Amino acid sequence: MTRQDGRAFDELRPVTITPNFVKFAEGSCLIQCGDTMVLCCASVEDKVPPHVPEGAGWVTAEYSMLPRANRERSRRDISKLKLSPRSAEIQRLVGRSLRAAVDMNKLGEHTITIDCDVLQGDGGTRTASVTGGFVALSLACRKLVEAGILAEDPIRHFVTGVSAGIVDEQPMLDLQYSEDSRAQVDLNCVMNELGEIIELQGTGEGRAFTAEEQQELVRLCAKGNRELLNIQREILKR
Repeated sequence: MTRQDGRAFDELRPVTITPNFVKFAEGSCLIQCGDTMVLCCASVEDKVPPHVPEGAGWVTAEYSMLPRANRERSRRDISKLKLSPRSAEIQRLVGRSLRAAVDMNKLGEHTITIDCDVLQGDGGTRTASVTGGFVALSLACRKLVEAGILAEDPIRHFVTGVSAGIVDEQPMLDLQYSEDSRAQVDLNCVMNELGEIIELQGTGEGRAFTAEEQQELVRLCAKGNRELLNIQREILKR
């Protein structure tokens, strides 16, 4: 089989990250992965939640899709008076992933919230939110250092995320919606720049999968995450 957009099975969609996309956020970027577009904004507050130890900071995330991010209009969460289960699950994933990037003691008693708003969804919105969210987070931390608020940058690891899956018995990297919607197996993988896994979400949607198939998908994701890391490094010049 060939992919609809002509990509190789181990090839990412074209990725563009535009830093400082909005004026007022301490850090922001627009990440585009093929036709998926996510606006990521980092906001800094001089307080932390009650559960955070004294002297330490906190990183959290919120995730939402605009009503016409998809092929049909979806209702805003506010109209349902509660966060959708999918949005809640994804924002917890993004928050966990980005906390792994930060030394909370160096961040001090500050909270950084990463807002991930999907402008257009064509598969891979959660992993794009992680990859773009890290850029916004890193820019916000840099601004805190430049302003003399922090003594040193609290970023300790780069973080990227990408998906892979099995479609028509073929393992492939970075599924777009036409592939994701009929995937037999779907896997999301978040890694740091050392190639270590931060989070792995694998689901047998059409059938169960073997440990060997899981490892093949992880290898595909590792390749994609290395390429995303290079893009982040170029944007951030770290």
